[in-house]
Amino acid sequence: MIRFLIKRLIYGFLVLLGVITVVFLLFNVLPGDPARMMLGARADQVSIDAIHRDLGLDRPVPVQFAMYLNDLSPISFHEKEDKTHFLYLSPNKFTEFTVLINFSETKILVAKAPYLRRSYQSKRKVSEIITEALPETAVLAATSMTFATIVGILLGVLSAIKRYSIFDNASLIFAVLGMSAPSFFSGIIIAWLFGYEWSKWTGLNMTGSLFTIDPFEGEVLTLKNLILPALTLGIRPLAIIVQLTRSSLLDVLSQDYIRTAKSKGLSFYSVIFKHALKNALNPVITTLSGWFASLLAGAVFIEYIFGWKGIGKELFDSLEKYDFPVAMGVTLFLATVFVIVNILVDIVYAILDPRVRLQ
Repeated sequence: MIRFLIKRLIYGFLVLLGVITVVFLLFNVLPGDPARMMLGARADQVSIDAIHRDLGLDRPVPVQFAMYLNDLSPISFHEKEDKTHFLYLSPNKFTEFTVLINFSETKILVAKAPYLRRSYQSKRKVSEIITEALPETAVLAATSMTFATIVGILLGVLSAIKRYSIFDNASLIFAVLGMSAPSFFSGIIIAWLFGYEWSKWTGLNMTGSLFTIDPFEGEVLTLKNLILPALTLGIRPLAIIVQLTRSSLLDVLSQDYIRTAKSKGLSFYSVIFKHALKNALNPVITTLSGWFASLLAGAVFIEYIFGWKGIGKELFDSLEKYDFPVAMGVTLFLATVFVIVNILVDIVYAILDPRVRLQ
């Protein structure tokens, strides 16, 4: 088991390293100059060069990449007295670090939290921006997952019970459409219909976040703004859960122990909900374990469409403003969540099925 876990951790580390490399190179070849975005179109060359020095953009790309890896690494080199003192890149911007080895009078090896640098626009730490935006994204993902799970299992059970009926065929058609329609397309249609065209009857807003600003009451919790984005984000997992529940339940209902339960005179619903459904939900639960991370990533487009103030909105805003540290930090955070969730799912697989460890 320990060897299995070590292999998964190594694979996860290599995936993250690949993501870091691709993201860094991608943002370095994108057109546009962050210094001009910060200073405006009328900025003089002297000011632009000064910003380039502060951002470290005057250095070769391999040197910039090495500095970025040094910032991200939990064990990195640190200058006791940072003479360059980059405003955005300086290691002195670390909140806390522990000295491990003194290499010289100026250079030390330290242990610290990964440093995602600072925003070009607000000069705030990227980690603080992500921490503030994450709760609303987590609420959106958790709500959509709860909605998809409850409704999906219910529809899947009814489809299996009423096999080949009109309801079953309609559920299958909905599942196919839900899995094939892109989330950004579904979001636009749902926002336009329920938030604009039918807003008089639905009472829902086309855009809005979990908290809104009231001129008299200040920040107000507005739960109705959660309905449309959660519905849109939950469509795809809902469709998959319907399909999985239906096929798994039909497979369980054909087993011998179900026939034995029926022969004992148990009621139909007792057989379904007390015996068959419990075993039929195993693949559904396995699928749900890996969907939460996918919802965090899928929320990026949904948040932008509905004006939801989460990490997805922060990502789009940072790209519009050429605020690369924020965009890179959010991307790496989402990739890390994917890797961690996949490792945890693999561990659960290995515990439940020892054959996984052998493979």
